Amino acid sequence: MTLYLLSFLGFMVIGIPVAFSLGLSSLTYLIVNDQLHLLIGFPQKMIAGIDNFVLLTIPFFILAGNLMNSADLTRQIVRFAQMLVGRVRGGLAAVNVLASMMFSGVSGAATAEASAIGSVMIPAMQRDGYKPEYAAALTAAGSILGPLVPPSLALILYGVLTGTSIADLFLAGIVPAFALCVALLIYVLVKARRENHPLPASVAKEERLPLAAKALPALLLPVIIVGGIRSGVFTPTEAAAIAVVYALAVGLLLYRTLNASKIVTSFYEAATMTAGVMLIVAMASMTSFILGIENIPREIAQQMLGISSEPWVLILLLNVVLLILGLFLEPLAALVLVMPILNEIFPLLGIDRVQFGVMVVLNLMIGMITPPVGLCLFIVSAIGKTPLERVAVAILPMIGISLIVLALVAFVPSLTLTLPSLFPGQ
Repeated sequence: MTLYLLSFLGFMVIGIPVAFSLGLSSLTYLIVNDQLHLLIGFPQKMIAGIDNFVLLTIPFFILAGNLMNSADLTRQIVRFAQMLVGRVRGGLAAVNVLASMMFSGVSGAATAEASAIGSVMIPAMQRDGYKPEYAAALTAAGSILGPLVPPSLALILYGVLTGTSIADLFLAGIVPAFALCVALLIYVLVKARRENHPLPASVAKEERLPLAAKALPALLLPVIIVGGIRSGVFTPTEAAAIAVVYALAVGLLLYRTLNASKIVTSFYEAATMTAGVMLIVAMASMTSFILGIENIPREIAQQMLGISSEPWVLILLLNVVLLILGLFLEPLAALVLVMPILNEIFPLLGIDRVQFGVMVVLNLMIGMITPPVGLCLFIVSAIGKTPLERVAVAILPMIGISLIVLALVAFVPSLTLTLPSLFPGQ
């Protein structure tokens, strides 16, 4: 297994994409261990990895997010957030956090959120006198709210890999997302007072009702998705298709900002993003196959038991490992890779599988904003035209806040399990 890990890291270092690095590492393992006869099973394993009806939710939700973003929804959400915050010191930074929270119900992916919110908020904060690295870091920190709020692509994949109710996972992520949002808001407002950040421009009273009306359709999307699934009106896959129809209707009939060109572009981008996601899942399935051959999941579980049999120690150790893994791997690829191992470890932890799913996803998302490899840091750094090292330093307090919320998710079950228990499925 050491050979596999070294070859994988080597392929990554020389610039080969993650999906192909996974496949080439698997091939290297078979060649060196003289097990080429197993190659015949690889195509079957790859197809089996993506042959799941629920995975259809991923392209549909990606498409719905693209359509809503093409309909200029981001600016509507930012203006609505500005109306809510009002004229408070550091208000534009608070708008950034609130807009990220609201946009979470549209994107479902941290990278999409960092790009969409960053393209609007980072230049606006810079024009208003905020330090470029702070604007970029805050946008990156807010981007991890997206994968916690429905429709979260990472939670969908976790549900597919473990057989956990996707509706339960969607509900379970909402309270941690709000907790992280509130914690970031407190941080930016306290920082604003200490550093005398500027006051934002106020929204005229006559504009407030139209702004709320324009933002409402976006805010209703996650409610429709979770409510429909939970009530039994439609399945998760059907909910994703309905989200696309809803996005088209909002963009064409309500906002009237969608046209044929934007729709074609949205479909094209959704197709290419879906192809990338599915290729990663398929290639990672080959790695899971090799893990099974080597019996790695069971060996790791036994070694962890050798360290301690206390559930809280195992949870703490697992969180550290997942945070490190999130530094180097895209979350969806990481999920497919580690779930065979986590499924062996899970019975030792004494926690609910829904709570466990939110904890795993939040871990991997924090990795995306953690220096020096976090992907979201590269995105916001490019948008803000700010050196990566300066953004990395500015985001450290926000990573600390995220880790506190992660600890609450891991050790306070009610944070994730209250909403699913209040709204039992049909």
